[in-house]
Order: sequence, then C-alpha cells, then structure tokens
Amino acid sequence: MLLVRQYRVAVGEALLEVPAGTLDVAADGSIEDPELAAPRELEEETGIRAGSWRLIARFFTAPGFASELMHLYLATDLRPADGERLTPDADEYLLVERMPWRDAVAAAERGELRDGKTLVALLWLARIRGA
Repeated sequence: MLLVRQYRVAVGEALLEVPAGTLDVAADGSIEDPELAAPRELEEETGIRAGSWRLIARFFTAPGFASELMHLYLATDLRPADGERLTPDADEYLLVERMPWRDAVAAAERGELRDGKTLVALLWLARIRGA
C-alpha cells in the first residue's frame, strides 16, 4: 500500500495518508471529473501509475459544516510513471511510504493513522480483501 506523509498545518503534525487531492476548477467554473483527478493525484503524489481503477465509495468528509464529497478509488496494477511524470504542487512536501495493507490496518487500529479518508480507505480495503 502506498501512503504519503505530509505535514498538516491544521493539526500541527505530519500525517500518514492515502494519496489524495483536490478537484481542479477550470476557468469556466467547471469541476474536474474525479475519474480523471484520481490518476493525476496518484502520479503527482507518488510517481506511480495504476493499470486498473475501481470506485469504492463516495462520502462527505464533514457534512456538519462542509460540502466536500470525497471519491475513494482502489488503484491496482501499480507501476512507476515512465517518461514525463507529474510532480507534486510546489507547496507540497510529501514522503512516500510503502506498507503492507495488513500492517496499515493494524496501525489504524492502534491509533497511529488518524486521517479520516485513510481510515475509510483501510476499512474498505480490509472488507474487500476479506480481513
């Protein structure tokens, strides 16, 4: 499993998270298709491309005060990005970490992973893998 460690100002520490990002907004106000954003974000944040994508879930991150809808995908058949590769935004400082998925689930159970989207992703992955 690929995770990224990124400093989060709001909580004052670096968190280990699944790769993710914001949907781009075009000049005409249209919002990027999540199916196009997911591969872009994976490559930008990890330098990896996926041969297969599966939509797992859509969920609101904090519906009590925000309208953000998260689109969660399972990316498989991973390989390094070849040729010209997309890179993180200039203000993003990411450290990519590989971890067996079972170890990631165990880390979440121990309270070591505390990012909401990452916890949702791990619960779904454990369910899919039959853990």
